[in-house]
Amino acid sequence: MRSLPLPLALTARLTPVAVLACAGWALSSDPAAPAATANHRSSQQAPTGSASAPSSTAVSKSYRAAPAPCTSVPVATVKSLVPGAKTSGKEIPSTDTSLRRTCSWNALKGYDYRWLDVSFEITDSDDAAKKEYQQRVSEKSGGGEVPGVGDAGYSVVNLTTESKQETREGVVLVRASNALVVVTYNGSDFESKKAPSTDEINKGAIKAAKSAVAALGSGTAG
Repeated sequence: MRSLPLPLALTARLTPVAVLACAGWALSSDPAAPAATANHRSSQQAPTGSASAPSSTAVSKSYRAAPAPCTSVPVATVKSLVPGAKTSGKEIPSTDTSLRRTCSWNALKGYDYRWLDVSFEITDSDDAAKKEYQQRVSEKSGGGEVPGVGDAGYSVVNLTTESKQETREGVVLVRASNALVVVTYNGSDFESKKAPSTDEINKGAIKAAKSAVAALGSGTAG
């Protein structure tokens, strides 16, 4: 009986997103204006100025916390994408679970190995998420847009070979308002040394991504 080498665990790692600082408003009056007129205008305009100040510094933001990642993908989907895995998944430790959470599922069934990661990252604003999304997409090549998921979606699949063993990995990146969702899905066959098809990996990653984006609305909308 030959022993099978265990695959190298591939996990998506998220980089922290810089926090945006909001500039305040400073109001001034003209000391040269007549006292009665200045006081009259000041009393009329003060409510309007104070009421408009908060809206001038407001940012577009729909989500305030990351959802529970290990329940973001339906059990039936986990079973189909990662046969033999514990459907409860395993959450990866995070320095701030309110902003960044990841769950992983992996299993070796017979000679077939599958790995699925689902990660959530909550940024301070839509603009911050857009910037981070565009930067990550620019770092990848050979992929394409994923329509009908979030505000923007991108998918890429790559094949790697190590010691004649192929592994095919798909990554789907989605932006939904101020949230980023990253799904990583890969697989190998240790008997044939071949990897699953590009179509299988890509469709599987997109399916998991759609479920994860839907889970963003689970009590996290602000």
